[in-house]
Amino acid sequence: MILCVRFHVPPEGGGCAAGGNAGAGGGCEAVLPALLAVLGGLTPVVQALPPDAALVDVRGAERYFGWNAAQLASVIRVRALAHCGVDCAIGAGPNPMLARMAARGARPGTTLVLPPDEVREFLAGKPVAALDGVGSATARTLCSYGLDSVGRVAAAPLATLQRIVGARTGRELHERALGIDRTPVVPNAAARSLGAERSFPHDELDPDRRRRALLSLAEELGARLRGTEQVCRSLTLTVRYADRSTTTRGRTLREPTAHSPALTALAYAIHESLGLQRARVRGVSLRAEGLTPARLASRQLTFDPTDDRARRIEAVADRARARFGPAAIVPGTLADAA
Repeated sequence: MILCVRFHVPPEGGGCAAGGNAGAGGGCEAVLPALLAVLGGLTPVVQALPPDAALVDVRGAERYFGWNAAQLASVIRVRALAHCGVDCAIGAGPNPMLARMAARGARPGTTLVLPPDEVREFLAGKPVAALDGVGSATARTLCSYGLDSVGRVAAAPLATLQRIVGARTGRELHERALGIDRTPVVPNAAARSLGAERSFPHDELDPDRRRRALLSLAEELGARLRGTEQVCRSLTLTVRYADRSTTTRGRTLREPTAHSPALTALAYAIHESLGLQRARVRGVSLRAEGLTPARLASRQLTFDPTDDRARRIEAVADRARARFGPAAIVPGTLADAA
């Protein structure tokens, strides 16, 4: 069996759960390395799914310890609470896709085990968008043909699906609708994205406070990217409202970068494009996606001395934060807010 473990940091843990502080940083992703170490005590086959989850292949652990997947999940929850103060919702399934789907249906503190003989029944009534790899555009296309549930997609002929969405996508869609996922759990897989979140203690109507939160997020992501010598190709902003609904928008950067001012400018632009006006916002999160090593990225040369000066100052600030802590140097706007 494969386990998908989703971690739930309490509100005082830094904003992963509702009710955190707008100035708090890190959240689930900050404690993820410690939680991965907890999982590594049972099996070395652990794949991080930032910011708040991991896949765990426990087939070897089942044989070694003589425990089934549900028992191993109980051990993981106890250890995560004892070592990190973090609760878990765990899904168990025959492959990574089914484990992730089971985890989404599990409540914190519980384990949802999906036996192989119950896969078809579990999937049949799910909306087609619940399948991995089915985005909003593909889901709309399938729904226009009446294929709005996983059960209907599974019953459709493969040739029909391939005519609708293409040969390769149709084949993958057909397999996933039948509960087949051939992707392995890859230990120590390189992260494809980085994320950070800020929650507000109350319904936030002030756009300036939201912009300060975005500035803080962009500064944090930029520093983390530079610290790991990576750049990102795009940013995705998610806004969470008082009624628990969310809006997510993404944009591609002009060039891959880890430069905080460039990340901040794009985050502001995405935020402005939403036209939130008097929206009651409870939290914002920013995710840097399309990560690549900085050494493989090219940068457009500029004769603007201001840009070069900003990058030199940024490098000095990074060295100061590495030595004295992340709060050693912060933008003036954030210092004033503190």
